[in-house]
Amino acid sequence: MGNFFRNNGLTLVLLILFALSLVGHSITGMREYNDDQREHGQETVSYPEYLVTGAFVESVFENWESEFLQMGLYVLLTAYLFQKGSAESKDPDGEEAVDEDPRQARDNPDAPWPVHRGGLVLKLYENSLALALFALFGLSFILHAAGGASAYNEEQRAHDGETVSILGYLATARFWFESFQNWQSEFLSIAAVVVLSIFLRQRASPESKPVAAPHAATGER
Repeated sequence: MGNFFRNNGLTLVLLILFALSLVGHSITGMREYNDDQREHGQETVSYPEYLVTGAFVESVFENWESEFLQMGLYVLLTAYLFQKGSAESKDPDGEEAVDEDPRQARDNPDAPWPVHRGGLVLKLYENSLALALFALFGLSFILHAAGGASAYNEEQRAHDGETVSILGYLATARFWFESFQNWQSEFLSIAAVVVLSIFLRQRASPESKPVAAPHAATGER
């Protein structure tokens, strides 16, 4: 059991922090939602009811959408683009293990089964990380739109306005305002990590170069 927690500590702590944050988000979101309902003379909702409101669904998935877009693009862009001196980049002047053709390791007994299988299965597998992240982005994008449309229509009905479909909501400035305000912060934060890791260090972190490494050294070496 001790080895399990040691070997999976990073994932476990991140999932615990995620769960605590989501619970905090939902509780405070419900309070804010009910305050707004009371201000407009409308009925308040219970916690389970709030979890299925458009307001909550939209607030969750507009953030997930930006995170998965950020990570999917980051995985893809770092495969082809470089930043000299950054711990987050491959070395433009050297060979990297991640660029090796997996087909040459087909006879390696420790290689994952798609490597042994080859063909289309391997083609998908060698791009599976980016594909999975973009699929999660697409799902979050759809749920953001669905939750946003529901919240938007609730507001429209309260003001005797016209409601819209999910596709109609995608054409509103509000949807894209919500998306772009999250996307821009994600791209800025990852750019900051890329650039700051050229000059700054965090001892023992795999996201940093060794403390004694020169600024011009690229990657984690």
